[in-house]
Amino acid sequence: MDDTRVTDAAARPAGIAHGTRVLITVAAAVVVLVGVWLARDILAPAAVAAVVVAIAHPVRFPLERRGWPAWLATTVVVVVAYAILGVLAVLLVVASVQFVQLLPDYVDELEAAAQSVAEALASLGLSEEASAAAGSVFDPDALVNLATSVADAVLGFATAFFFVLAYVIFMAADAARFSRPSGLFGSAEADAIGTRYFRGVRRYYVVNATFGLVVAVLDGVVLWAIGVPIPLVWAILAFVTNFIPNIGFVLGLIPPAVLALVVGGWPLALLVIAAYSIINVVLQVLVQPKFVSDAVGLSLSITFFSVVFWTLVIGPIGAILCIPLTLLVRALLLEPDERARTLRRLSGDPAVIDS
Repeated sequence: MDDTRVTDAAARPAGIAHGTRVLITVAAAVVVLVGVWLARDILAPAAVAAVVVAIAHPVRFPLERRGWPAWLATTVVVVVAYAILGVLAVLLVVASVQFVQLLPDYVDELEAAAQSVAEALASLGLSEEASAAAGSVFDPDALVNLATSVADAVLGFATAFFFVLAYVIFMAADAARFSRPSGLFGSAEADAIGTRYFRGVRRYYVVNATFGLVVAVLDGVVLWAIGVPIPLVWAILAFVTNFIPNIGFVLGLIPPAVLALVVGGWPLALLVIAAYSIINVVLQVLVQPKFVSDAVGLSLSITFFSVVFWTLVIGPIGAILCIPLTLLVRALLLEPDERARTLRRLSGDPAVIDS
């Protein structure tokens, strides 16, 4: 009997315990993410180019149906992608230049606002050090340093922009294979996952761009009407931060509210906060999430975590690319694996939740 047990045990294939597999998977993920972090200066522009090409790619289909050659349709895709990048670049440069030029004109007001905030906090019982630290937010030197950092960031963006332009050409040419009958991946299941992923990315950015444009126009008009300086800059900021899930509204609100406090005191600052809250809460909190949820199918918890996670991994651009990157991880690692249905359900995948 002992010999039989030994033989049966030897005949069974050696397996890895579940806990060990989890540890190996986590260790491999950490190694990959560290590699991504080290190569973020190269991978971040590539991710931007991939998203832009995914958005512009459907332009080729009606052209090919009309008999246009593939190379000419690809050229049109590249032109559309360049147009998208060009508009974004112009918006960022205009906003940055106006912001940098504004600060020297408000040095005295910034110093008065810093003193006012420090005194108000001290009257509430905060220590002198805490009050001074809070008031330092308005310190002119700190804000001038911020302006310098913004200018440096724009210069860095311009450098990365050339990489993005180059990536777009090659990615648009490779994406032409989607129009072939065999698809890109060569299997029906993989092609279905890829098609679903790219469709979700396109719908996500179309929805966000539409709502972002509406929010930006309304915010800019309100700021102009109540006398907040450079409303165009804050409108552009509202448009850009609309692509950052959950916390974008707060990031877009703080700068104009601070400037309103500097130039008009607490009444103007509170008016800006109230106006932003009404406009952005109605559109971004009550209406937009429904359309975004239908487009991507991610849970709110995963969405919020992805903002922090991808910002840490690839830098500030990760906050804007967090949804496509999270969807990519799910498409590559979870959707092809039937054993990952629980993780897909937790992520908010509608294909699993509705089944």
